Amino acid sequence: MYTTTKKGLRWLLPLALVLMVLGSNSTFAQDAGTEAAPADEAADGAPSGPTDGAEATGALPEVEAASISVAFIVHNLWIMIAGMLVFVMHLGFATLESGLTRSKNTVNILFKNSMIICIGFLTYLVVGFNLMYPGFDDPATGYFKFAGFDFMMNGPAQLADAAFATAEYNEGYTAFTDFFFQAMFAATCATIVSGAVAGRIKLSTFLVFSTLFVAICYPITGSWKWGGGWLDAKGFYDFAGSTLVHSVGGWGALVMAWLLGARKGKYVDGKAMPIPASNLPLAAIGVFLLWFGWFGFNGGSVLSADPGLVSLVLVTTSTAAAAGGLAAAVTSWVHGGKPDLSMALNGMLAGLVGITAGADQMSGLDALLIGAIAGVLVYFTVLFVDGVLMVDDPVGAISVHLVCGIWGTLAVGLFGAMAGMDQVLNQLTGIVAIGGFTVVFCLIVGSVLKATMGLRVSEEEEETGLDISEHGMEAYALSPARMY
Repeated sequence: MYTTTKKGLRWLLPLALVLMVLGSNSTFAQDAGTEAAPADEAADGAPSGPTDGAEATGALPEVEAASISVAFIVHNLWIMIAGMLVFVMHLGFATLESGLTRSKNTVNILFKNSMIICIGFLTYLVVGFNLMYPGFDDPATGYFKFAGFDFMMNGPAQLADAAFATAEYNEGYTAFTDFFFQAMFAATCATIVSGAVAGRIKLSTFLVFSTLFVAICYPITGSWKWGGGWLDAKGFYDFAGSTLVHSVGGWGALVMAWLLGARKGKYVDGKAMPIPASNLPLAAIGVFLLWFGWFGFNGGSVLSADPGLVSLVLVTTSTAAAAGGLAAAVTSWVHGGKPDLSMALNGMLAGLVGITAGADQMSGLDALLIGAIAGVLVYFTVLFVDGVLMVDDPVGAISVHLVCGIWGTLAVGLFGAMAGMDQVLNQLTGIVAIGGFTVVFCLIVGSVLKATMGLRVSEEEEETGLDISEHGMEAYALSPARMY
């Protein structure tokens, strides 16, 4: 009896909350596209304002409810939820990176990933948002503009501004939702760099680099497309960030890993030596968390709760991930002789990165091909970066995010609704411009940091492990760190 009642309440409570939200305010019409008049509107048709009592008690002003439709609420809610899903990706990056690297550096990796999201959110609040979305007067010449610090000063009073808190700002979301969703993206590119430099970079130096990278580099190149800048005017297309997020992080990873040099013992007599992952179950958890978060990353980038488009994006996203994982697994089995779990996991991520630029433009077959090609690409580029370029990348970030980010961006011109040679040229323009800016930025910042703060820990600190040398603690009570 108790169990039955408990189950019934479990269903009744959410239903009651929904009915309260929709039924308590008479301004919401049954049709999402219809707006009813406020119940307390004056007889002469003049809209009512806050009562004298509300003003006297200091109650916060509110936008008239008549200006908010049910459709707007649904769109806005979906984008907020999508932002929360993107936030979960930071946990995925932390666990993936921890699992693929040595256990003696786990605390260091977790600390870096914790600080990256803090730094990313705060710098985006202070400068990033208005640097990325400055409102270019002439998009064709939109290379750089800063809209000021006003957004950081906005607070509850802005809820009374229809141009800020209703569909007057955007038909799908408020300004606060816009910032929240975009801020969740901001730190991702620095997280990509973290994996490539794991195990030998100074913590203080990395945090300074991440601050500058997220506060300046990412929003400037992002403004060229998403902020309505010159690449947008030329027709460059990047739906959710194959280039604007992933390749930017990948270029940063390549430059910083090259400046740092390889981990001790990685290359012996010119030959790459394998350094085993410390925790593959943790790495697998990280990949599945990232795949889950990608539903918000790509699905939220529709920027509305459009039923058809969101569902299409979720299907193409998952199709590419599945195809990438399978292709990388089969390739490792055929080429390497045995199926490699780490390659299969990176293949899933490769497919996700590859579809991100055109997830809204592809059919299921297009997504399958894009993901499968990305899975094969990531396998061979990991071998190329490791054995030919001799750039030590412990987690394969360069191959997953840079190479497959470039591939996914080009794929917009090769597959789907936008396919055509003109689009391929537009995509190449964006890849080269954004890549060139990011490489130059990272070379300058990285070189200055190397000459001043120093990039790398000492050999003794690296041998001991960054958990002990940088933090004075270990991740596990009975740590196997000394074994690796």
